[in-house]
Amino acid sequence: ASSDRSQSAMALAATGASGAVRIERHPQGFAILWLGSEPVNSMTLDLWRSLLDALTTLEKDPAVRGVVFASALRKDIFTAGNDIKELHAPSTSEARYREFWRTQTTFLCRLLRSPLATVCAIRGACPAGGCAVALCCDYRVQSDTGTFGLNEVALGIPVPKFWARRFVACANDPARADRTLQLGKLLAPREAHALGLLDEVVPAAALIPTATRAMEGFLKTPDGARHATKVNVRGEFSTAWEAYIEEEASGGWAMLSTPEVEATLGKVIERLSGNKRRAKL
Repeated sequence: ASSDRSQSAMALAATGASGAVRIERHPQGFAILWLGSEPVNSMTLDLWRSLLDALTTLEKDPAVRGVVFASALRKDIFTAGNDIKELHAPSTSEARYREFWRTQTTFLCRLLRSPLATVCAIRGACPAGGCAVALCCDYRVQSDTGTFGLNEVALGIPVPKFWARRFVACANDPARADRTLQLGKLLAPREAHALGLLDEVVPAAALIPTATRAMEGFLKTPDGARHATKVNVRGEFSTAWEAYIEEEASGGWAMLSTPEVEATLGKVIERLSGNKRRAKL
């Protein structure tokens, strides 16, 4: 029996982030994509590349009909969002930033319209880039402790255009969702659920079983009809988003290169570095 289990839940490390993304295939026709870039799944260019590579691998596999995204970290963190050093102009270059933004956005657009059924199992904190990943999935379930939201305004930068539009589209109260974005507020899981951004909130121990149950529900429907319906709902949005990549990257770099934003993000990096030093004491 143990041999059967090991064969039915095969793992494959995706390229690009030193094995930080791991695919675990299940015999029911879906895979769990584990994000394990310690300590906080900081979303670097390498991690976004690995996510895109993994999604491509799964979409090409005829035995895989769905994917669950989950954190393999020791801490209760889905991801801490985009690595600030990828956004801090003095810490990167325009060429790298453009590649970062292009890779990230290509992955999110592909995820939004993927032929796979997609479920996000969110354990703990899920700000910014992690929230964007979740919003592009078909189903979102979060542990009962943590945070959820797009808090870029609190860091001194605007919420990306299509991230903000997706956030508001997923909410059951657009005006409140708009206000939440403008305030740079992170929501507790039950607040996010009440706003319609999450489908379920459960204890952490029930997270993967709940995500699996949700996935099994999706896989009861015919793949072709389900995917065609997804494209009917999201296709135009996804296409417009993808077409905006280069313009957004240009505008983003111009904004990030202003002295005010450079200074603000520099202070964020200093604060985070200070927290790391104190944690080691």
